Amino acid sequence: MKKIVKNGVIVTASDTYQADLLIENEVIAAIGKHFDERDCEVIDAKGCYVFPGGIDPHTHLDMPFGGTVTKDDFETGTIAAAFGGTTTVIDFCLTNKGEPLKNAIDVWHKKSEGKAAIDYSFHLMIGEINESVLAELPKVIDDEGITSFKVFMAYKNVFQADDATLFRTLVAAKDLGALVMVHAENGDVIDYLTKKALEEGNTDPIFHALTRPPEVEGEATGRAAQMAGLAKSQLYVVHVSCAEAAERIAEARRKGVDIWGETCPQYLVLDQSYLEKPNFEGAKYVWSPPLREKWNQDVLWKALKNGELQTLGSDQCSFDFKGQKDLGLGDFTKIPNGGPIIEDRVSILFSEGVKKGKITLNQFVDITSTRIAKLFGLYPKKGTISVGADADLVLFDPNAERTISAKTHHMAVDYNAFEGMKITGEPISVLCRGQFVIRDKQFVGQPGYGRYLKRAKYGQLAVVDENEKLMI
Repeated sequence: MKKIVKNGVIVTASDTYQADLLIENEVIAAIGKHFDERDCEVIDAKGCYVFPGGIDPHTHLDMPFGGTVTKDDFETGTIAAAFGGTTTVIDFCLTNKGEPLKNAIDVWHKKSEGKAAIDYSFHLMIGEINESVLAELPKVIDDEGITSFKVFMAYKNVFQADDATLFRTLVAAKDLGALVMVHAENGDVIDYLTKKALEEGNTDPIFHALTRPPEVEGEATGRAAQMAGLAKSQLYVVHVSCAEAAERIAEARRKGVDIWGETCPQYLVLDQSYLEKPNFEGAKYVWSPPLREKWNQDVLWKALKNGELQTLGSDQCSFDFKGQKDLGLGDFTKIPNGGPIIEDRVSILFSEGVKKGKITLNQFVDITSTRIAKLFGLYPKKGTISVGADADLVLFDPNAERTISAKTHHMAVDYNAFEGMKITGEPISVLCRGQFVIRDKQFVGQPGYGRYLKRAKYGQLAVVDENEKLMI
């Protein structure tokens, strides 16, 4: 049945206006007024903004780490994402050295198949570069539609790749039309500082932050930016947490490097002091890069405002406090890294950003959806409200007030990193390709409804001739 969304205020990255939407065959068929409502389901959005569905470019669902596996999988994680106003996630597919890339991709398809309640895609980790990997990359792009590759500069002896791997990945990506992503921390320096801390008996969660100081993030970000410029390639820095990294990105952009930066809500509203909570509570806030001193928050907000950082990911990577995080009792290096963020990403940016005048309403849409769609080959099928786009829509009450709590969230994890935080603005109903996933704050979707998305190459449109370029 056709649907009409009426009486809402439509907000895109560039415009804010009042109009109605006609939805047919999963897409927005028309935008206007006074549609014939016969044989249509009418959805009243009075009092709500109508946003394009959020896109989370950074999730880790059903991911093994540190001898355990993330608590949220593609079912619970995507349901929680939908409650939070997200209709597409891009998850990180981890690879194993010496194995075909296709093997890892098949594993991630098995993890997600029949589970995702919203649409999804994958990034692909590159842990080594050799002739075998280089030969596979064109098939990864053409057959799987995976057009973004992630290189870790940290987690020595686990995920960390060397500089040669990063540089050769950048060179290959330039020719292949892929976007290279980096986790930018100097893993060798962290390894040294970590061993030194343990030798000195410093085992509490706060030492996770103290052994990963902002200097190691700034240095690695600058190094990656230099390599991207040298390769004349494109680079996306994930989870920027501090001034040092944001400044390196801004500096590189001024020099003409094709570099983009993502931050996360946790770095905008939480700070390093959370890792000092007593009774091992600080372990709840152990992720990498770590939380920083509070003054960094102003720098990150200003970078979002002036366009030096462009996107907001969640870095969703949830582990229970009891039974998982406590694996690191007595040794902070054994605390599984990550937090439950996916559900509150959009609302926190609205409440702390738009409501407090730090960013505009249109910037909010760009940061949570549109720019991500453009960078990762989903635009204009995703990331905007326009005729022909997927009917991924969020009916958002800008005045609703709530208190974030593990008691009311929809993630499978036993705590919430933002426990007790009062925010304004909440998704009321969420549609993915024209079907309700959340209706009046209730889940009405279906695990398995989510569709795997093959993405266009970097800088190209998702729904037109692949030779047509998109200025991003």
